Amino acid sequence: MSEEHPILAKVRKLLAKAEDPAATEHEAEIYTAKAAALVAAYGVDAALLARGEPGSDPVGDLVVGVEAPYAADKADLLATVATALRCRVVMRTRRTAGGKDISLHVFGHRSDLERAEIIWTSLLLQSATGLLRTPVPPGEHAAAFRRSWLAGFRLAVGRRLEEAEDRARQEADAHDHRAAGGGGATLVLADRSELVRGAVETAYPQARPARARSLSGSGEADGWAAGQRADLGARRMPRAPRPLPR
Repeated sequence: MSEEHPILAKVRKLLAKAEDPAATEHEAEIYTAKAAALVAAYGVDAALLARGEPGSDPVGDLVVGVEAPYAADKADLLATVATALRCRVVMRTRRTAGGKDISLHVFGHRSDLERAEIIWTSLLLQSATGLLRTPVPPGEHAAAFRRSWLAGFRLAVGRRLEEAEDRARQEADAHDHRAAGGGGATLVLADRSELVRGAVETAYPQARPARARSLSGSGEADGWAAGQRADLGARRMPRAPRPLPR
């Protein structure tokens, strides 16, 4: 088994502190914000290392199935996380006797696929816990409220991940001694994104962007607040996510 990357080891330690019941909410937010920054730095670090070692971080893919309840919402969360981490996602829906079977085909460089899978699995756990702690307002349909809560959670998490990734890219550009010669992090990441796009177009030449779903519940603000507090990164081998409340 290969030794864990030092940045991921630091992320584990920060998240352990954030998850400690003795930590205050303010302390937990500081720990998780630093963890998000380190997760982003790990992604940029892997990209820059691969620049000098072509083939060390190849484009790959994985297929992830999502199950009820709220399968479409879980899929949307994975798509948001994966896209923020420079992956691309094709959502696949198949009609079955029991309804719809949803899976996502995720394309990305190996290091980015690893980050996306780790973070998504952790966020599934956190969203399930957050929903259990959030009462449905009297008179409101439970499923509608929870779907809107999950949408708010997803949007907050997506924005935080994008901001962390952008900061890591800018910092890498500032410190990359090759940037002046045109080989900085921004160009490296753009080239990598093109390779991922090409892999998707080869596999799905007819794929079209998915249309946004309309939601009627009032839980988006509560979900957004929970997403702002969520840990952005976690266990390399996480336990199975607990099911979302129905």
